[in-house]
Amino acid sequence: MLDIIKAIVLGIVEGITEWLPISSTGHMILVDEFLKLGVSEEFKNMFFVIIQLGAVMAVVVMYWNKLIPWKMKDGFEIKKDILSMWGKIIVACIPAGVIGVFFDDWFEKYLYNYVTVAIMLILVGIAFIIVENYYKDKSAKINAISEITYNVALIIGVFQLVAAIFPGTSRSGATIIGALLIGVSRSVAAEFTFFLAIPVMFGASLLKVVKYVLDYGFNFSVKEIIILLTGMGVAYLVSVFAIKFLMGYIKKHDFKIFGWYRIGLGIVVLGYFVFVSICK
Repeated sequence: MLDIIKAIVLGIVEGITEWLPISSTGHMILVDEFLKLGVSEEFKNMFFVIIQLGAVMAVVVMYWNKLIPWKMKDGFEIKKDILSMWGKIIVACIPAGVIGVFFDDWFEKYLYNYVTVAIMLILVGIAFIIVENYYKDKSAKINAISEITYNVALIIGVFQLVAAIFPGTSRSGATIIGALLIGVSRSVAAEFTFFLAIPVMFGASLLKVVKYVLDYGFNFSVKEIIILLTGMGVAYLVSVFAIKFLMGYIKKHDFKIFGWYRIGLGIVVLGYFVFVSICK
């Protein structure tokens, strides 16, 4: 029962931090320092990836009509604009997808730790403040997803690659910063980031599951299955509210508050672990 409660807490953390530009992976790693699941290290690493499926399903459900490239009313019809959008999403996924397939295990082994997380929280927080100050008096050049070109999509994908390498960067944070720099409006940047998460998270989850099954087989205990389903279910429900909050917030505000939050959290994390190291 205690591990179920921990899975609920982790689901809440995932649901909030996946969509706000404050790093879901970073927060999950940090929470794990204080809230240890009673499972194997291998299962836990898979859980931290699979739980994201719950969060991404919230996007699929909420934006269904903007994601499905066909309609059945009055006969079958292809929505060319949505089909084109998916082409751009795929292009944006290529950099992180290619690097992730070949170097995922190395990144996890050497970079998934509190030091990397804290440093990237601070650096990207500073970047948000700088970009927003630069962006403040400028008008957006791209005010609809349909206006995003393949070149723009690829540039956003390169920024996403940084998040794929360094935990604590925030996938949404990196892509939003990249989008703002090249003139994409805040609302379009956020929405494109939501859609971009769908293939990224499904791909990452599939890769993680395949690796786990190849190494350990389908030997999931009832407890592990319950933990997975609980975490995913909670992440889905919380994501619905987090997405609605973010889209409402950025209509009247910029992203600087998230930058200051990241800087503050990064400093606290570094300070805490330095203190713990000294005490040892």
